[in-house]
Amino acid sequence: MTQRNIIIKNTHRGLRYEDGVFTTVLEAGRYVIPRPINLGFYRRPIVEIVLVDMRERDLTIRGQEILTADKVALRVSIVVRFRVTDPRTAVEAVADYEDRIYVDVQLAARRSLAATALEGILTDRNRLSEDILADVKETAAGYGVDILRADVKDLVFPGNLQEIMNRVLAAERTSQAQLVDARTKAEIQRIDAAVKADIKRTEAQAQADAQRHVAEAEAEVQRIKTAADIQALREREQSASVYTNHPALLRLVELDTLSALARTANARIYVNFDRQAHNNFVNEHTEDGTA
Repeated sequence: MTQRNIIIKNTHRGLRYEDGVFTTVLEAGRYVIPRPINLGFYRRPIVEIVLVDMRERDLTIRGQEILTADKVALRVSIVVRFRVTDPRTAVEAVADYEDRIYVDVQLAARRSLAATALEGILTDRNRLSEDILADVKETAAGYGVDILRADVKDLVFPGNLQEIMNRVLAAERTSQAQLVDARTKAEIQRIDAAVKADIKRTEAQAQADAQRHVAEAEAEVQRIKTAADIQALREREQSASVYTNHPALLRLVELDTLSALARTANARIYVNFDRQAHNNFVNEHTEDGTA
C-alpha cells in the first residue's frame, strides 16, 4: 500500500511533520497519509502525525511533604485542571507538558508554604490554591497550556499536631455553640423586655386615657354647675328687678313668709328698730322706777 488513512476526532488536533519538519496543525477529520517511497531518483518524505488531546484534564500531585515558614512539615495533595491551548508549543517547547505541570505546581506549592506560617494556612486554606494558580498560570502559558484551577485536595498534619488541631476544632465548635446559646438567650431577654415595656406603655396609656376621661367628666359637671349657678343668678336678678319695679309683690312675699313662720312654734321674728332710741327708752323707765 502506498498510503494510509488517519482520523482525528473533535477532541484532538494533529501535528503534521514531514521528515521531522512541522508543516501544519490538522483539525478534526479524515486524512490520507502517503507512505514513504525511496526509488533512488524519487523520494517521498516521511509523514508523521502527532495527536494532541485538547480536552480539559485533571492532574493530581500527591503527598508532597513541605515545610511551612515556621518549620512544620505538612503533606499536601493538589489537583490541577488544565487544557492544551497551543498543541504545537505544548509538544515542542517541553519534553512532556504533563510532567512539566507536575513539577511547576510542586515548586509553586513549596514556595507558597515556605512563605506562610501554619496559622495562616489554617485560617485561609484557599490562599495556598490561589498562590499556586497565580504562580504557574503564566509559566504554563509559555508552553501552550492553560491552568484552569489548582486546588488543595488534602492537607495532612503531623500526628501530634493533628491531635492538637482536633482539640482546637472541638473547642471552636463548643465556643460557637455557647455563642449561639448566649445570643439566643440575649434575644429572648430582649423580646421579653420589649413585651414588658409594651405592656407598661399600654397600661400607662390606658391609665392616662382614664384620667383624661375623668377630668373631662369633672370639667363637664363643673361647666353644667357653673351654667346652672349663672342661670340662677340671672333669675334672681330678674326677680330683684321685678320686686324693685313692683314693691307690692315684695310685700306679698314677706307676708307669705311671715304666715309660714307663724305656723312654726319655735320660730322667732326679729324686727329691725333704732337701737339708740331703745336704749334711751330703757334708761328713762329705769330711773323713774317704771321699768
